[in-house]
Amino acid sequence: MIADPPSPCNKVCTIHPVTKICRGCARTLGEIAAWGGASTVEKQAILAQIAQRQSVSSTST
Repeated sequence: MIADPPSPCNKVCTIHPVTKICRGCARTLGEIAAWGGASTVEKQAILAQIAQRQSVSSTST
């Protein structure tokens, strides 16, 4: 059995007014809301989306 990944929340909860993405954990509001009820596979998919978002934002600055 695969353990649930920990939440990416780092208690820096500020939603960007344009992108609607949390500046602390890089999740969308939908991803934040869904996290508690998400399966392990769904949480891993959210974490993959976060990693992709962060790699795109780091290359565009």
